[in-house]
Amino acid sequence: MDPADIVVFGGTGDLAMRKLLPALYLRDRDGQLAEGTRIVAVSRSGLDDADYRDKVDSELRRVVPRWAGADVLADDAAHTRFLQRLDHVTLDVFDDDWSALSGLLGRAAEDGARTRVLYLASAPQLFGRICVGSARAGIVDERTRVVLEKPLGHDLASAREINDEVGSVFAEEQIYRIDHYLGKETVQNLLVLRFGNSLFEPLWNASQIDHVQITVSESIGCGNRADYYDGSGALRDMVQNHLLQLLCLVAMEPPAKIDGEGVRDEKLKVLQSLKPLDGPDVIRDTVRGQYTEGLVDGAAVPGYATELAEARAGTPRERERPSTETFVALRAEVANWRWAGVPFYLRTGKRLATHASEIVVQFKPVPHSIFPAFGEEIPANRLVLRLQPDEGVRLHMTAKQPGPGGIRPIPAPLDLSFARTFGDRLPDAYERLLMDVLRGNPTLFMRRDEIEAAWTWAEPILRTWEATDQRPRPYAAGSTGPAAATALIERDGRAWHEDY
Repeated sequence: MDPADIVVFGGTGDLAMRKLLPALYLRDRDGQLAEGTRIVAVSRSGLDDADYRDKVDSELRRVVPRWAGADVLADDAAHTRFLQRLDHVTLDVFDDDWSALSGLLGRAAEDGARTRVLYLASAPQLFGRICVGSARAGIVDERTRVVLEKPLGHDLASAREINDEVGSVFAEEQIYRIDHYLGKETVQNLLVLRFGNSLFEPLWNASQIDHVQITVSESIGCGNRADYYDGSGALRDMVQNHLLQLLCLVAMEPPAKIDGEGVRDEKLKVLQSLKPLDGPDVIRDTVRGQYTEGLVDGAAVPGYATELAEARAGTPRERERPSTETFVALRAEVANWRWAGVPFYLRTGKRLATHASEIVVQFKPVPHSIFPAFGEEIPANRLVLRLQPDEGVRLHMTAKQPGPGGIRPIPAPLDLSFARTFGDRLPDAYERLLMDVLRGNPTLFMRRDEIEAAWTWAEPILRTWEATDQRPRPYAAGSTGPAAATALIERDGRAWHEDY
């Protein structure tokens, strides 16, 4: 790759410190950042370069060992090289004078053609201002790419407004809307599993698949982010982007080839095929929840309402139970020939019993059991793709229990653990996605029409919740969510997969 200028707006924020800079450090340590590449942090903090490098050094020593092992930072040469790549520019993006940033980037550009990446690790309402300001400062050209973090708006209108503002400066092919779930190893392996093996694709349809479950379960709460989260909620924060993107990869048709537009074209078709949920459908097929106090890993934790009140300095009125959902379960359908009649069950929540993300493809049972003597129905095959914490693929099959005395069918998994099979450390999703931006590969990033199609489907759910005053159902922290979510799937004669 060519040398690059990576400009991180919000360079002292949580995302930059906890994810972006550790990811760039590890890619640099493995030799993937070209000589001369610079990382420029932009913030209002007033730090000089030395202070900023000290701050990053401290964060790397805290974060990187958890990602890659305690010995990773032992390479003093790599560590020093990375810190020397860092510069800091103090800038309020609403100021007119951006000369400190443009001057720094202009001096770097004198070395020759360089890729320039503007990473907007800032509030979405600043995206338009940053892009317009960057253009006025002369730091945008045809080699510049811009990365947008979620959430991209809070509804369809605000998403379109952001897209319009960013699109007034950048062409669509220069815009990288990031969803870090698409950078996970298992998510990309889903494409290879489906389209690189002749075993699954002939079975990947309504005639053989009973239903699909997608679960993103978090054991952490909102904590000091409760005030921010109160303007979002689980449907906006997780379902409209992460879970729908996973659904698209499960349900999409084979693209003509794996490239930036082929995959994204097929994902868009899935979003456009989602059966709308509105009015009575929302009441029947969605569940909102909000965690109350409970026990997580044996420790007592507060409920969301208490966390929100503490984040807002806790007036009595704020201590009433808020209406923001921290849990969502819903039943969706993809209305096309491949998936007609196959329900997709989605759920996500905070302060649940486990921290896990997985996709479960439940196949239909055998049409007739020839082993009736043992009095149990043969369990149907199930394919489980684990995204976190231990990435891998498990195929639940039926096998004969060893031993004499006849045939006794028992469930037996074929287990592909990425850690055990491939041995090496699995790069974090941000490591992979940042390198894709530098390479100019948009395959794992969302296109404007995808974002707007997702909001078109999700927004009627939000409107119905508001119109009917459907308040979140309480569930104890450390549980599996509200009882209504269990009833949602059991109504169809099915059950949530809980074998984590």
